[in-house]
Amino acid sequence: MSQYAISDIHGCIATFKALLDKIKFSKEDELYLLGDYIDRGPDSKGVIDYIWDLQKSGYQVHCLRGNHESMLLQEVINPIHYYRGEPALLRSFGITNSIFIPNQYIKWMNELHYYMEVGNYILVHAGLNFDVPNPLEAYDDMIWIRNFHTNINKDWLNGRIIIHGHTPQRFPFLKRGHQQMKEVGAINIDGGCVFNTPGLGQLCAFELNSQELVIQKNVE
Repeated sequence: MSQYAISDIHGCIATFKALLDKIKFSKEDELYLLGDYIDRGPDSKGVIDYIWDLQKSGYQVHCLRGNHESMLLQEVINPIHYYRGEPALLRSFGITNSIFIPNQYIKWMNELHYYMEVGNYILVHAGLNFDVPNPLEAYDDMIWIRNFHTNINKDWLNGRIIIHGHTPQRFPFLKRGHQQMKEVGAINIDGGCVFNTPGLGQLCAFELNSQELVIQKNVE
């Protein structure tokens, strides 16, 4: 059995499927998705639908919340944060305003957890804030924080490694972060899949047992 973590799919359904094909994802494996399924890429709705299809077919897929899901929830649940919705997201649903997104999608996003502990890993969208007494209670930071690697409390981690996304990393920095993850106590697996920028444009899968990093170029 393999255990994979993937983050920041951002509507890139074809690239997501290509990466799952590359890692030969099976029903014996476990897949942990670290948030930001929506916005920017061509098919936010399709990504969520595909995740649901996998789960209904017996694949073990576990999902966390990202900041883009939280932004959408704020917009829909609390109308004071008026925002019509990110254009690519609206197009994928065939609507003109996010308030028309079917309730099952909103309910699903609202029930997503902020973090998971799996073996020797803490899985989270953005990272952990070590300036608070208990980093596992700082939920907003879990989906928004950046540049926290130099502030990690190794004693608190006690040998664990944080797996996160949220901050796109160019390929050389992805590789360097992969090489240094044990020393740092964290690894960023956001390859900026949705961005057409030199060094970005890849979706990454991190295998928790072998610690292998698998890269899939954007194929949208």
